Amino acid sequence: MLVEVCANSLQSALNAQKAGAHRIELCSELAVGGITPSYGLLKSVRERISIPVHVLIRPRSGDFSYTKGEFEIMKENIALCAKLGFEGIVSGVLKTDFSVDTDRTRELIEATGNLKFTFHRAFDWVEDPFKALSQLEALKVDYILTSGQRKSAPEGLGLLNKLNEQASTCTIMPGGGVKPNNVMNFKNEGFKAVHLSGTKFLRTLPDTNRVSMNTPSFLRDWEIAVTDSDTITTIVNRVK
Repeated sequence: MLVEVCANSLQSALNAQKAGAHRIELCSELAVGGITPSYGLLKSVRERISIPVHVLIRPRSGDFSYTKGEFEIMKENIALCAKLGFEGIVSGVLKTDFSVDTDRTRELIEATGNLKFTFHRAFDWVEDPFKALSQLEALKVDYILTSGQRKSAPEGLGLLNKLNEQASTCTIMPGGGVKPNNVMNFKNEGFKAVHLSGTKFLRTLPDTNRVSMNTPSFLRDWEIAVTDSDTITTIVNRVK
């Protein structure tokens, strides 16, 4: 069984490689489901990691339906990853009705070229997972990363098993809540790959009595945060 580790930093990638992981999905900001890592992180990982690395292409947190500008950024980042020599891309696009945007996903796959392509956990938002599976196999997607449309893969094992039975050309990869005490459940059910972060929090500073830099109100799946022109205009006019 292939073990893919979702690494959010160079150190995480190094730890995963040292521990014997078979592959890394490289991203940043696990708290929002992951976004595309910076160029500096991509370059450092490419130079120091020898196992295969697939890179998450997601320009922001929130939903999986993108503007024209965001979509162009995604394709530029895929081109960069191909140039740097990574082995795979992890991405995907949905329509606002929660169906797979097959046209845009096809564009991403074509931009990926010969690299492996994983359709990420946007799959857990689709209305009809079996139709989505058929569509993604027609697009020649290599892997589908999914928790079985539940908060964790152990909770979604029923749907995961049905998807695994129906899949013929792509690999269903359970992810979300995979841990040492449940991973054998997926192996015993016949899955060929699992995805996990294996995260442990390490204290780096002795003093935590500082103003928090986290903003929980920004963590929204159904809305995205954008700068409001009217607000900025008002501020600029007031300080003139």
